[in-house]
Amino acid sequence: MYTLTNPATGDLVEEIPNATDEEVRAAIERVHRGYSSWRRRPVAERARIVARAAELFAERADELAEIMTLEMGKRINEGRGEVGVVVDIFRYYAEHAATLLADEPLALKSGDAVIVKQPIGALLGVMPWNFPCYQVARFVAPNLVLGNTILLKHASICPRSAAAIERVLHDAGVPADVYANVYASSRQIPAILADPRIVGVSLTGSENAGISVAQEAGKHLKKTVLELGGSDPLIVLDSADLDQTVKDTATARMRNCGQSCNAPKRMIVLADLYDDFVDRLSKHVTDFFQPGDPADPATKLPPLASEAAADEVAGQVAKAVEQGATLRAGGRRIERPGAYLEATVLTDVTREMDAYYEEIFGPVVVVFRAETEEEAIEIANDSPFGLGASVWGTDPERLRRVAERIEAGMVYLNRAGGSVADLPFGGIKRSGIGRELGAAGIEEFMNRKAIRL
Repeated sequence: MYTLTNPATGDLVEEIPNATDEEVRAAIERVHRGYSSWRRRPVAERARIVARAAELFAERADELAEIMTLEMGKRINEGRGEVGVVVDIFRYYAEHAATLLADEPLALKSGDAVIVKQPIGALLGVMPWNFPCYQVARFVAPNLVLGNTILLKHASICPRSAAAIERVLHDAGVPADVYANVYASSRQIPAILADPRIVGVSLTGSENAGISVAQEAGKHLKKTVLELGGSDPLIVLDSADLDQTVKDTATARMRNCGQSCNAPKRMIVLADLYDDFVDRLSKHVTDFFQPGDPADPATKLPPLASEAAADEVAGQVAKAVEQGATLRAGGRRIERPGAYLEATVLTDVTREMDAYYEEIFGPVVVVFRAETEEEAIEIANDSPFGLGASVWGTDPERLRRVAERIEAGMVYLNRAGGSVADLPFGGIKRSGIGRELGAAGIEEFMNRKAIRL
């Protein structure tokens, strides 16, 4: 079943049966058949349809935000903000389609050649629940412009988001055999990847999900893009306004109730600021991030996406304390209906503890003390993940120097996380393979065909 349970109340709202194997095969055939005509449409025509989709996403922002709030507990204002990013992504690829897909002439040592940019076929998208619209947009928009077709399997707790996104795209003029939502189960993914009509897969999700999909795709030589977990470091070198730095970094961590792959999960603070930073951070998260109804714009701390998610994070915090970490704030399930967990601050986490290396996907900050800049970089890089990172301070040259030494796919200076349409998004190590957004995002499922003239 695709099951919609309101995480703010625990009430079951809707259940939708999984697609049958026959329905999945029919959906594969649809997008495979649609590819032959969609790829031949002029780039300008595909771009116009994608631009129209941007307009419809903007018009339906409130509806989409309300769906996300109901399905996974996202604060209503954050939901509207997410749709705003979706609009930017669709507009970016529509407006830059001609440039991004233009032929590239090459001057060879003897003669000339040209690179022509062509689609490759029908793709599978496997999407997560934490950003139900944004994650879909960054996969779908560039590939529609390029000329690929898409079979989309959304998270099992987001059936209404999946249906609403499909309606937007079809209403914008995307043919039903170019984009197809399917309520497939995880057990059906291997068969989809084994089907020769599907030529690639993009997954955003957990490390384990990525490993599973990569193994199946590898058996059949299918192109993959994987955006997986992250345990992003945030280094504080110095601060001209420590209160503001604390507020900004705490807000970045608690965004989406801490359920963001590239949220700053590990804060590394130099010794001269450490004690003051931890005291202010602990007080700030306790006073400011109070639980409430995610549909109320005044709410600062919504529920996690499910009871299981809240229990898992609470268990990780309890295990850290049991192993010797210090609980500075929060850490407990909140006694009210719904999947609520207190905003939490942990310190004194060492390499021997599970919390040092694992990803904590919830409103939990782990703060480390570093005696020197060198030690801060060492702690930042001591992770199996390498998605994003951020460096905070007052000296631009120092910020840049530290940023260049961090092992991550993205580093932000005096800001943390976030995403913009024209900046490549992706990581290294166990955080994934490939890039999305920007020019890099349209090239992952592209045939860069060389023609020798």
